[in-house]
Amino acid sequence: MSHDLGTLAVRVILGAAIAAHGAQKLFGWFGGHGINGTGGFFESIGFRPGKLFAIAAGCGEFFGGLLVLLGFLGPVGATLIVATMTVAMLTVHRQKGFFAAGNGVELPLLFAVAALATAFAGPGRLSLDSALGLGSFDSAKAAWIGLAVAVVGALANVALRRPQAPASQSANQAT
Repeated sequence: MSHDLGTLAVRVILGAAIAAHGAQKLFGWFGGHGINGTGGFFESIGFRPGKLFAIAAGCGEFFGGLLVLLGFLGPVGATLIVATMTVAMLTVHRQKGFFAAGNGVELPLLFAVAALATAFAGPGRLSLDSALGLGSFDSAKAAWIGLAVAVVGALANVALRRPQAPASQSANQAT
């Protein structure tokens, strides 16, 4: 039973934190900027149309967090979290070092690893999957598939990014 309580604690804290992070993007809750503000930021780092990417990231975090919190649909929520955190690490945080104090990769890496761990550990007996008899989602094979989908999805997302050229380079290309 202690394993189930530990799994529940990790799922609830991770899921709530990530869902709140997504709610900042989607709804402007908890001091967030909502779709318009987040979309503008996404445009500035090369994700166009920014609002579409803001909705995708916000939904991945919000719904991924809720799925993990509830222990529902096995690794699906973890997959969404790993994908969005991987994109964040590669596009926003990587060039800023490791530590969160400098906006480095520390926090999104912790979120991604915790999500990955929940995918492989399974949701435990204190979950919707267990209550509904959805044990087929709780397997290493499902977790590996989720991880592969997350990595491929994140890399495809990053490949769609079109950062703007520096102003001096843009001016030279226009002449």
